[in-house]
Amino acid sequence: MSAGPAPLHASLEDAACSVLETADADAKAACALAVASAWEAGTLAPARAPGPVPVRPARPLRPRLVSPTSVPRRARGRKGRIALLHAVAHIELNAIDLAWDMIARFSGPAMPDAFYADWVRVGAEEARHFRLVAGRLAAYDAVYGDLDAHDGLWDAAAQTADDLLARLAIVPLVLEARGLDVTPQMIARMEREGDAGSAEALGVIYCEEVGHVATGLRWFRAEAEARGLDPVHAFHEIVETGFRGRLKPPFNREARSSAGMPPDFYAWAEAMEAAENFRDGRNSPPLRSS
Repeated sequence: MSAGPAPLHASLEDAACSVLETADADAKAACALAVASAWEAGTLAPARAPGPVPVRPARPLRPRLVSPTSVPRRARGRKGRIALLHAVAHIELNAIDLAWDMIARFSGPAMPDAFYADWVRVGAEEARHFRLVAGRLAAYDAVYGDLDAHDGLWDAAAQTADDLLARLAIVPLVLEARGLDVTPQMIARMEREGDAGSAEALGVIYCEEVGHVATGLRWFRAEAEARGLDPVHAFHEIVETGFRGRLKPPFNREARSSAGMPPDFYAWAEAMEAAENFRDGRNSPPLRSS
């Protein structure tokens, strides 16, 4: 399926808002790819001035959004695979909006072309990811919207709507990095259960998400340093004070390293969990470093 004709917009930020304002999931992905094609063709330029940005992106009538605790636990077998793919599709739909919201919300006169180019690329890849997973759902005679989902991902983004540094910390460096930690287990499950097509699709997503985390880390470092902050200390402070959840070990150190993220960013969470487990009698005491 092609991306469709390139839309006419006054600026890249205006085009990014059009993605956010598109409710239908398939149409949102198509719009994202069309805007990316227009950017690559040189027919769109950034205004470098944020305009009105939707508080929340438009979404389809389905899936029904419920609280995270109300989302049913995933079953085994065919139903479980459908539920897993549906959850990934929901994540990827959110990721489309998050990438284009980055462009629309945090545009500014000091932003270089590389900032826009990076997030256009991410936004296009997230749209392709959604299509990949939607295709795997179709193989099970299912569609996105068949199951309930929750809005926790966008809630986390809404908390960082007024601070680029916080947005970069929470979305790519916490939420997307978490995807690097858990996706290998999803791939292994699909392989065990004989769904090579879904395993392959998740593998494509996994490889490209490494690049998304790397992109977020690059711009997080640049923004922190522009503010005279140490990036590692700034990340710790944002996560501890501005994130409702917590970093969850175990971490995929190999993938995080491939994204350029050193253990300094997350090893403290491992130490905290080890200390809590020891306190609660669930584990050995944490080893002291020499």
